[in-house]
Amino acid sequence: MIKKILFWVSTGMLTLMMCFSVYNYFFNHDLIVGFFENFGYPTYIIYPLAIAKLLGLVAIWGNFSKSLKEWAYAGFFFNVVLAFFAHYMVNDGEHMGALIATIAVLVSYFTGKEVRP
Repeated sequence: MIKKILFWVSTGMLTLMMCFSVYNYFFNHDLIVGFFENFGYPTYIIYPLAIAKLLGLVAIWGNFSKSLKEWAYAGFFFNVVLAFFAHYMVNDGEHMGALIATIAVLVSYFTGKEVRP
C-alpha cells in the first residue's frame, strides 16, 4: 500500500514538474532562451526537448510497452541529472528543483516496477 502511494505521488510530481517545464519552454520562451544561453546550450533544442518530455509522459502514463517506458524513464533521469549539474555549475540557485525531480524520477521508476506489472 505504501509503495502504491509513493508511486502515484512521485509520478504525479514528476508529471507536474515536466508539464511546468514544457509550459515554460513554449510560453516563456525568452526566459528559457536566457537560461540555455547562460548554460552554454544551443537554444534550438528547447522545442524538441519540450516535445520529448511530453512524449515521455505519454509513454509512462500510457503503459504501452515496458521497453518504451524504460526509455522514457532513462530520458527523464538523464534530463534531470544534467539539469541539476547545469544549474549547480552556473550557481543560479535553481538546482534544488532538479534534485527534487531526480528523486521523483527514481522513486516513480523503482516503485512502479513493483506496483505496475
